[in-house]
Amino acid sequence: MKNSEHKKQPLDPLDLLDIRSDLTEEETMVKDSVSRFVDDKVLPIIRESFENHTFANELVSDIAELGLFGSSIDGYDCAGLNSICYGLICQELERGDSALRSFVSVQSSLVMFPIHAYGSDEQKDKWLPQLAKGKKVGCFGLTESHGGSDPTNMKTHAKKDGDDWILSGSKMWITNGSIADVCVVWAMTDEGVKGFLVEKEMPGFNAQEIHNKFSLRASVTAALFFDNVRIPSSNVLPGIVGMKGPLSCLSQARYGISWGVIGAAQACLEEALNYSNERVLFNKPVSHTQTIQIRLADMSRRITTAQLLSYKLGKLKDAGKLTPSQISVAKWNNCRMALDVARDARDILGGSGISAEYVPIRHMLNLESVITYEGTETVHQLVVGKELTGMNAF
Repeated sequence: MKNSEHKKQPLDPLDLLDIRSDLTEEETMVKDSVSRFVDDKVLPIIRESFENHTFANELVSDIAELGLFGSSIDGYDCAGLNSICYGLICQELERGDSALRSFVSVQSSLVMFPIHAYGSDEQKDKWLPQLAKGKKVGCFGLTESHGGSDPTNMKTHAKKDGDDWILSGSKMWITNGSIADVCVVWAMTDEGVKGFLVEKEMPGFNAQEIHNKFSLRASVTAALFFDNVRIPSSNVLPGIVGMKGPLSCLSQARYGISWGVIGAAQACLEEALNYSNERVLFNKPVSHTQTIQIRLADMSRRITTAQLLSYKLGKLKDAGKLTPSQISVAKWNNCRMALDVARDARDILGGSGISAEYVPIRHMLNLESVITYEGTETVHQLVVGKELTGMNAF
């Protein structure tokens, strides 16, 4: 047999360890269909959305048609996909833009998940099919302006009033807040923290969009205000009391983030590869220099490590063995990886690196938020530290 018959195909520079070959047929199909959607529908418009500080509402119906909302839920018009599929969805969406992945992540992990996990049958029947079809949009209200990394320091409160609850307080930095039809709001009560489904038309509820952001500009971010909002008991999540409820939602979302940022980093590496091959300095493409090759190789190493982490998380999640500390390892590592890759890609592009014509600056600015929200880097380091030592240093 000739040696040429044994010649291997070149490796994919964005998947150096060929994780694709380990995917099931369904996982591959999901990845490819979302990738085509991003290439065909997202990339042609996302730069303008980012520059104009607008959310691309026209993409919502396409996302719903692909079955990306609540993709891990069985029934209720949801796709019932496994955790690897959800991770790949996040990866491909964030290759387009972190804002788009954030939109789907909030809808799926922070709204549909708690309704499915802790809601009544009536709440599930009312909201989940509508959210899955993109007919309704949801948001998640936990963070408060004074709280940040300490959600237990919660000022928003609800008091029982007959069969109803009276909700007062505010939430800050809420993705989808001003376009949401339903808000999963966590508030302190005499019984502990409870989840409330606040509907946009309820008197006393107001959402104000936050402007002048220089990150996640293609995403809607808002502050929520509750001025004695009357919530019927039918809008209280009955299945959970305490911080375990919101924290379990964050675990779902953080898992998706660990995959999503890989997509952003892959987009930046691809741009750096293309640019360095085309950019000629001192009579040769800059990709032919040792300095650039070392930097590109380091990006690839970091991305590959992150891919292996998230793939293992997905396997643990589907086996029911995934812990919050393991998620913290990946959220911490992968967000730091993606931000470092985006910054280095921006630098490799030189002056062009600050132009929105190229993707690194947009991803870099977005990742400044992603590394912060749903647990800062420091928070996740301390979660792992507690796991290692048994001591809580918060």
